[in-house]
Amino acid sequence: MSAKKNNITAFIKDLPKNIFSGFVVSLIALPLGLGLAMASDAPPIAGVIAAVIGGVLVSILGGSNVTIAEPGNGLVGVLLLAITTLGLESAYAAIICSGILLLILGFLRLGKLADFFPSSAIQGMLAAIGLIILGKQFHIMLAHRIKREDTIDYLFEIPFTINDAIHYDNRGLIYAAIAGVLSFIIMVFYSKIRNKYLQLIPAPMWIVILSIAFSYYFELVAHKNNPIAIEYMISGIPDFNQIISELPTVNFSKIGTLPFWLSVISLTLIASIESLLSIKAVDKLDPEKRRSNVNRDLKALGLATVGSGFLGGLNVVTVIARSSVNVNNGGSNRSSNFFHAAFLVVFIVLFSSQLQRIPLPALMAILVYTGYKLASPENIRKIFRIGREQLIIFFVTLIVTLKIGLIQGIISGILVTFIIHVVINKSFSLFARNWLKPNVLMFQEDGHFYVSVKHFCSFLNYYKLKAKLDAIPENEDVIVDFSLCQFVDHTVMENLNNYQELFAKRGGHFEVLGLDLHDTDSEHPFALRRLLPVPNVIKSSLTRRQTTMEELAQDFSFNYSSKKVRDTSFLNNFLFFRTKQINYIYNQLENNEDALNLFDIEFSEGEFIAKEVVRSSMLHIKLNKDLPEFTLDREGFLEKVYAFAGFKDIPIKNHTDFSNRFYLLGEDTAAIQQFFSDDITHFFESNPYYHIESNGKDLLVFGRERLASIKEIKALYDFGKRLKEVVS
Repeated sequence: MSAKKNNITAFIKDLPKNIFSGFVVSLIALPLGLGLAMASDAPPIAGVIAAVIGGVLVSILGGSNVTIAEPGNGLVGVLLLAITTLGLESAYAAIICSGILLLILGFLRLGKLADFFPSSAIQGMLAAIGLIILGKQFHIMLAHRIKREDTIDYLFEIPFTINDAIHYDNRGLIYAAIAGVLSFIIMVFYSKIRNKYLQLIPAPMWIVILSIAFSYYFELVAHKNNPIAIEYMISGIPDFNQIISELPTVNFSKIGTLPFWLSVISLTLIASIESLLSIKAVDKLDPEKRRSNVNRDLKALGLATVGSGFLGGLNVVTVIARSSVNVNNGGSNRSSNFFHAAFLVVFIVLFSSQLQRIPLPALMAILVYTGYKLASPENIRKIFRIGREQLIIFFVTLIVTLKIGLIQGIISGILVTFIIHVVINKSFSLFARNWLKPNVLMFQEDGHFYVSVKHFCSFLNYYKLKAKLDAIPENEDVIVDFSLCQFVDHTVMENLNNYQELFAKRGGHFEVLGLDLHDTDSEHPFALRRLLPVPNVIKSSLTRRQTTMEELAQDFSFNYSSKKVRDTSFLNNFLFFRTKQINYIYNQLENNEDALNLFDIEFSEGEFIAKEVVRSSMLHIKLNKDLPEFTLDREGFLEKVYAFAGFKDIPIKNHTDFSNRFYLLGEDTAAIQQFFSDDITHFFESNPYYHIESNGKDLLVFGRERLASIKEIKALYDFGKRLKEVVS
């Protein structure tokens, strides 16, 4: 009861800043809603209706905390095609059906479907959507209407439109084009003007305010008509009473046709991908570090889309740009989404006639800038830095989407990604043989979570790893080990980076191991990685773990080398390796002053079909003194069984607790008992458990038979340094 009371108190306390944040978001939502609707060939009010319905329903029923629900940029091309192909009334029916599909996806808990799309294919799809928006609206921004069959033709026509605009002799068209160009300049340079008062009003709202002020200047001051050509002014915005009384007709007569269902599937695909990507991105911005319930959000978005379609609105999706503005202006819960919808209603009730004073080129300038951001050349440079193969995936998806369609584009991106993965690994069987196999094992050890991934991890089976990671609270310590995984793709690497950032922000620790032996064609941390078939191949770049080890070496004045070393003769006399084959050591951290050598090692047990390859992290301590040969382990059930096989635990006199907790083996019992003095025995009793082994000259120390995280490496080194001091 008290927790509920505290929540209500916090809600009321945060109400003023959520009202303010909702107001700021509505200033962006109004012009964008109008522009997106008009770019889709829908009535201007359709975008505002979607924002209002989405804001109300998603704020009440949704599973996210600080997101904003509105019509999305990505849907413009699909909606335009749907309205052109089906007609407006049938397009509303397609919107309603896509909302029902979103509802079904939510109830079936299929929010994870977005994880099946390769990152570069999604980037290619978004870039194609950006070019569709830019190509078709650029001409209207310059007061020039053209009709072409292909989006690429619209792009090729841009230089001719610029040339025509320069040579306009119609005064109305000149003013319309100037309005578009000035609006585009405002969008480009607004973010570069760092004035807190100026930036209280977002750039799109400045365009609205200046456009309306321009119209009133000619009417009230100059006593002239607005010089902008009437055909390039917004028209047809009903007042609030008309919206309520004149509901649109929804026509389901084409529900049995292929074009109808292609539109429905395309709308659902874009809406779900855009929403899920936005939710994931906004969760990283949430100052309270909460995680959204994506399936609940899908259900809310689906219901809002159904309601929007019946009322004459567009699809409702979660939008990243307005959600970011919401967070930046203090939005802390879903009420800001509700208030943004409420302010939109106020704007329509009070200012519907003023909105018709806005030039159409000004609104299209906002969309042209949005399209450019989606298809920015900088995005292509980023993808190229990740890897050349990602650029192939990106461009195939982009071109097929532009030339054929969105569904075909994303399918082609998936197929090309899979083909490239097969070619890179030179193995189809790696994927065919292991796709349906369980490949993720997770368990807890010593207060942290350990996740081991086998075979391959790509967009095809990433959902298995994601399900395990999502079950772990973000304030815990997590180790993800890929040492048994032959291939990790770019999509997985990018998502793992997101987890690392998320855990770091929420007080946890997320570390990725086992990629040090994997090769990559670029130095980018998101580049795909494949296990090196030949051990002596030189890697193209260091992993994050290796980079951290290199920094650690600099901080502690160690020598670090990532190279594989096959001369491991110093390990030959240790009992642990008598029945094992050492392949090589690598990632060495050496401190010559303390005679400590910490390294990763690969060794194998058994032969032929029974052969198992193991990678671990160990510490070698050079003592340069004679000491008895022994092994020391934590005593457990298996060690008690060993006693029945004749392996006798050596007791240490006057240290019953030590003898009960530790399992000590060796041939020379007297020498071992003499070596384990009170100081040494107390040291082991008061420190974490490790496997300790002596070969008569040196000591070998390690924890579990797996690679150690950076935290574990630091702890192992500290333990070894203090052990050497006690033994010496």
